[in-house]
Amino acid sequence: MLKRVIKIVLIVALIALVAIQFIRPDKNTGGYESVALFERETTPSAEVALILKETCYDCHSDQTQYPWYSEIAPFSLWLDEHIEHGKEHFNVSAWSTYSIKKKEHKLEELVEMVEDGEMPLESYAIIHGGLSDEEKKLLLQWAGVARLKYKHQLEVSTNK
Repeated sequence: MLKRVIKIVLIVALIALVAIQFIRPDKNTGGYESVALFERETTPSAEVALILKETCYDCHSDQTQYPWYSEIAPFSLWLDEHIEHGKEHFNVSAWSTYSIKKKEHKLEELVEMVEDGEMPLESYAIIHGGLSDEEKKLLLQWAGVARLKYKHQLEVSTNK
């Protein structure tokens, strides 16, 4: 009896696994030109730009480099949810739509998340690797300088 129940459960699970392969989330492939304004305004060094491209843009821009397993459900659905969630909080491809105040605030959040070890997400870091101490230092220095630029713009605009 128990063998029969296990067999039925496995068959149902296999059918479900095959069925969800037909659910295909849209790909997030806006191209790296979608981050051009962000990089032009925040002027990351070549090293920081590489860190952003390899560690941040997959979930925080309209350009994702998909790993091979992104074609297999449920991983494809899980990745899609991570990307959508990441872009809701910080999307460098939407940088032109952010006010100066919001840009400064988003960079502040970036600093806090990296300092607290919340970014990149542990699930991302396990597979893709996290940030080394040197990469964190470079990223935080760059974000701090970029924040100062926006803070200064805010001060100038409020003193007019």
